[in-house]
Formats: sequence, structure tokens, C-alpha cells
Amino acid sequence: MKALALIFGYLATIAATFASSPVDTTPMRLIPEGQYEPLFTSPDQPKLRNVASFELDEHPVSNRQFLAFVTENPRWQRSRVSPLFADETYLNHWESDTRLGAALEPYADHPVVNISWYAARAYASWAGKRLPTQAEWEYAALASETSANGREDPSYHQRILEWYGRPNLGYADQAPGSFRNVHGIYDLHGLVWEWVEDFNTSLTTGESRGDTGLERKFFCGSASVGASDFKDYAAFMRYGFRSSLQAKYSVNNLGFRCARDLPKNLTPASK
Repeated sequence: MKALALIFGYLATIAATFASSPVDTTPMRLIPEGQYEPLFTSPDQPKLRNVASFELDEHPVSNRQFLAFVTENPRWQRSRVSPLFADETYLNHWESDTRLGAALEPYADHPVVNISWYAARAYASWAGKRLPTQAEWEYAALASETSANGREDPSYHQRILEWYGRPNLGYADQAPGSFRNVHGIYDLHGLVWEWVEDFNTSLTTGESRGDTGLERKFFCGSASVGASDFKDYAAFMRYGFRSSLQAKYSVNNLGFRCARDLPKNLTPASK
């Protein structure tokens, strides 16, 4: 059943690509190539991963932008979306299929939440973009305000942990533009959680703890043993959160932003 849902999800994403011209005008920033050290690696994987240059949206996709998408792509409206691709909380904070409502209108430019992975992926395709991979997102999010490697900034982890420790107050608490990193990307931390393309490869490789093919070090207290940085509590939380998700889940503090490959004839030096 999961395999069929994934297949139909990919087909729906392709269909969205050929819809009307998008209105996504979010500025994108170049993330230069570099290396990223995942929190966890398998014994047969290199410790460092190479990340090619790519472009990333400055801001998460907003309610206003997603409203334009569902207006032009009715199959993704709340009352019409297939239950294979979104659960019952999908866009449930909107007034209707194509209206934010008076309560939400002041937050039209805040990040859209209650969005499934399928819907986020369809939007990205419609906009001529894609979702960032986990490695791309983590690499970009490693940057602080002054350094591409936030681990060198004493206040970097503290700021992130303070946000993770705050109660979720819903969309009214999600004001964009509070933190801009050295790449010019806003609010990778401190606003909403964000979908990534390969969210379901975060930790586990099986369906339960009884699966003998699972890496035992990924569970509970054992998770810190093989971690690249056992003090990176925020990264543990992100990996744990992603591993709890299913593609159709919609969560009230989970949004997304888009990425894009550089054209083959364009190098970072020539951009």
C-alpha cells in the first residue's frame, strides 16, 4: 500500500509540473559546495558527505503562495486531496479550500503548515523547484550569522535549543525573518520544522524494533554512541522527528521551503 501511495504521489507531482505558470517569486540564495558530517553514518559510509552547490529559498513557502498553488491545482485542495496523500489535518487551519479566513489573513506571509510531504513536493515541482535533501538542508542550516560552520559559534546551539524548548503556539508564533544566516537564508531554525526530500531515510531501515536488520545504536540512549557530535542535541531532535513522520502526515508546526539545482553550465564562480 505504501509503495502504491508513493507511485501515485510521484505521478501527482509530475501532473502538477504541467499546471499553469507558478507565482512563486521567493528569492533564492546560492549555497556553495562543501562537506557535511551527518550525525549518523553506517560503517560502510564515509564520515564526510560532499554537497554540491545548489540554490535554496530565502524563506519557507507561505500561506499566500500555497493558496495560489491549490487555486491552480484543485486536486490539492483540502476537500479534494486523496487520503493517500494527506491526512485529516491537512490545511485544517484554513477557512476553506481557497480562503485563509479572517483569523489567518494577517499571517498570509507566514509559513504554510499542516502540509504533507506529497503536497510540499507537488508545490515544489509546480514552482520549477524541488525539496532539499536532508544533507542539503542540514548543510545549509549548519551556518550561523557569521560562519558557514555554526559549531564554531558559541551562541549557535543555544539559540536553536531555546527555540526547540518553547511551546508550540501555532501559526501566530511563526513570524518570519528573525534569523538570517551567513548564506542569506532566513529561519532554518526558530520558525517551523521543514520537510526534506528524503525525510524517511533519517534513522531506521525497518518497521519495528523487532526487525533484526535495524541498527540498534539508533534507538534511545544508544543513539549518542555512534553520533558524530553527541552534544548536538538539536540534531538528535531533528533526526528523531523526521523518523517519526509518514509522507501523508500534516503537522501544525511543519512547513517547507524549496531548492533548485544549478544549471549545468553555471558554476558558483560564474554566478
